[in-house]
Amino acid sequence: MIPSDSSLLEMAANTTPGLQIQATKQCISASQNISKMSTMSFSFGSKRKSFSDFRSSSHISLTKPIHSFKLAPIKFERMVTKAMSGASDKVPVSGLPIDLRGKRAFIAGIADDNGYGWAIAKSLAAAGAEILVGTWVPALNIFETSLRRGKFDQSRVLPDGSLMEIAKVYPLDAVFDSPEDVPEDVKTNKRYAGSSKWTVSEVAESVKQDFGTIDILVHSLANGPEVSKLLSETSRKGYLAAISASSYSFISLLKHFLPIMNPGGATISLTYIASERIIPGYGGGMSSAKAALESDTKVLAFEAGRKHKVRVNTISAGPLGSRAAKAIGFIDMMINYSLENAPLQKELYAEEVGNTAAFLASPLASAITGATVYVDNGLNAMGVGVDSPAFTGLDIPKDNKS
Repeated sequence: MIPSDSSLLEMAANTTPGLQIQATKQCISASQNISKMSTMSFSFGSKRKSFSDFRSSSHISLTKPIHSFKLAPIKFERMVTKAMSGASDKVPVSGLPIDLRGKRAFIAGIADDNGYGWAIAKSLAAAGAEILVGTWVPALNIFETSLRRGKFDQSRVLPDGSLMEIAKVYPLDAVFDSPEDVPEDVKTNKRYAGSSKWTVSEVAESVKQDFGTIDILVHSLANGPEVSKLLSETSRKGYLAAISASSYSFISLLKHFLPIMNPGGATISLTYIASERIIPGYGGGMSSAKAALESDTKVLAFEAGRKHKVRVNTISAGPLGSRAAKAIGFIDMMINYSLENAPLQKELYAEEVGNTAAFLASPLASAITGATVYVDNGLNAMGVGVDSPAFTGLDIPKDNKS
């Protein structure tokens, strides 16, 4: 089970209490790094009407391409809205806020400061939520050591200048529901030595003992041991492993965490467009696992909504150059493909997915459940790749600033 880069800006520590909309403007090229950068922040002046008190990997893993191509630089402006909560629980926030103060979130699948899981944790923290993390057991020591030594401090900076605090990190392997499910070779594996109570049921019980309840549950987990294989060449073992780690793990998390979730809570998972479209190289049963995850989201939304008053949604995120994706390859081509073909010709940032998660976890999304929310610059809407030579000579709309 592999847990799922965003640029970080240090903001002024003195901010108006309440949510602020922070717009970060950057001139970017598909083949260049960030050039000119400036920031601005503003907040709405009107008073917020009170809300009811709600208690409250999709990363791409692809094989190397058969061929490569070079794209002309595409310039675009980056405008990112960041959730920001007030510094005090007693001070009312202004405008239309993403306010998660007093809420507690458990994010399963963070093993570094890179990727969607970390970005979601940051956005939830920026909105005021308390953060708990579940980290894959073999990665636990490195993650905790890096956190303790301050290696993630730059990445922990929130929009108000403070650092994201993680209340507790739990060892977790979501492939196993209970101790009885763990085979002997895993129990005796040196990568698991020194850790205990890391199956899903045990972690849920530990969270209950430590904190009582949670309000937000995030599933940022995916793994396909045979992802580089064609689906037709995938073994039964490899296929079932992909389903187990990438989709059933979400069912298991809900099964064990729903009893300790407060009514009005929210759960979020991460999926990918390969669930419904052909993405060559995304094999080994991973496309099937994502399709199952999206289908399960609908059924679980019904069940969790009726029994626990908890909402269930999934975010279909576009390509991100996270460490997990880069380790397999092909991701840079997918990012370039998106830049060329998506309605919005700009790079996708992890914080955009994080902010969407913060919205979905908030009372602002109190009527949204069973949904697949696309955060991919609109790439999911395209039926063809407009960069194809077949469209040479056709008047394709382009960024007028490019």
